[in-house]
Amino acid sequence: MTVTAGSRRLDRGLVAATSLGFAVVQLDVSVVNVAIRPIARALGGGVSALQWVVGAYTITFAALILTCGALGDRAGARRVYVVGFTLFTLASMACGAAPGVGALIAARAVQGVGAAILVPCSLTLLRHAHPEPDRRGRAIGLWAAGASLALSGGPLVGGALIAALGWRAIFVINLPLGLLGIALTLRCAEETPRSGARSIDLPGQLAAIVALAALAGSLIEGGVRGESSGPVLAGFALAAVAAAGFVLIERRRSEPMLPPALFAIPTFRSAALIGVIINIAFYGLMFVLSLFFQRAQGMSPLRAGLAFAPMTAVVFAVNIVSGRHSSGRAARPLVVLGALSLAGGSLGLLGADAHTSYSALVAQLVAIGGGLGLIVPIITAALLGSVEPSRAGVAAGTLNSARQSGSVIGVAVCGSLAAGGLVSGLHDSLWLCAAVGIVVIALAPWLRGGD
Repeated sequence: MTVTAGSRRLDRGLVAATSLGFAVVQLDVSVVNVAIRPIARALGGGVSALQWVVGAYTITFAALILTCGALGDRAGARRVYVVGFTLFTLASMACGAAPGVGALIAARAVQGVGAAILVPCSLTLLRHAHPEPDRRGRAIGLWAAGASLALSGGPLVGGALIAALGWRAIFVINLPLGLLGIALTLRCAEETPRSGARSIDLPGQLAAIVALAALAGSLIEGGVRGESSGPVLAGFALAAVAAAGFVLIERRRSEPMLPPALFAIPTFRSAALIGVIINIAFYGLMFVLSLFFQRAQGMSPLRAGLAFAPMTAVVFAVNIVSGRHSSGRAARPLVVLGALSLAGGSLGLLGADAHTSYSALVAQLVAIGGGLGLIVPIITAALLGSVEPSRAGVAAGTLNSARQSGSVIGVAVCGSLAAGGLVSGLHDSLWLCAAVGIVVIALAPWLRGGD
């Protein structure tokens, strides 16, 4: 096939448009962490309200991503992607203009809906534009690298914006990014064929939203009201009933949102579980460390962003190295090494308190980031390699949903631990991270799909 200069420009524009969509989604996962203190000063609210500011975004993102992928298949990925970018951008502006913490939480939830549309549809557009495996692989590599860089750089970008323009700037910055992404998509992306093959599983979707929101809400409010309070116990019961209902619905549907048969594959099951627990550990710890740096150690948002920089930068760097070995014999040993690094770094931070110097913490933070960076590319390759190509999209969506669900739970659990005291909550969160590292080691032998 002849590749003209014009087609190369369109191709670069498409890669830029889809990478930008994934990047802003990932940026808004991490950028809010360093804005916690200024948001609390401006809008009020305790630790639980701040957990909802983070959790509202990830709950809708995690719960809706599989359905939004099916919607893109049915209505055309280009059309749905533009709608998602528009929704995300408008919701970001609403976040930036929020007059109170309740309005901010609501706008963050709508942002999460936009994010759930952007991620699967951006990948569908790339696959449609690059039928050749080599070109598709390079395009997806750029797509993933941009998102990883945004996720890693989120705390630093957030700290710089807050220092220069205030906390609202971390949301307003999405306006020019969103307009650029929409313009590039309309100019450079072709519409994908509509397909009625994937149905929208509304009962399963509703059950998933209720289960995840009720679980997160109970964990968050449990840190304030107490785990034995009536509303918290009722929330846990609702989460259990909704989760059981989701399993029953998915087993009975001919076209389930999340095919239960996938979890009969040992590698798929192990990789998905590692994805959940590794995000519980990392994002829960990121939330508590942000509180610790700003409230216990008195750092400004910019200094907190700089404090996170070594940890998040090593995630990006190690992602690249790990990705090169994600399907070889070194894959499982690297997962074990990553888990040991995560656990060791967490245990090494147990002596931290309000008076500990940053220089005494940085090596442990780098170890934690390096552990995550080693693990994630390998579990992704293993999970995708464990299913037939026709199910790769559902498998990728499942892993994204699982990891974002882990983020929701991690912020809820670790934030609740911190509600009783920042230093003690940090230490409890570190013990949790170390335990996650041990569980990952136990699950590593089942990661065979990438071989």
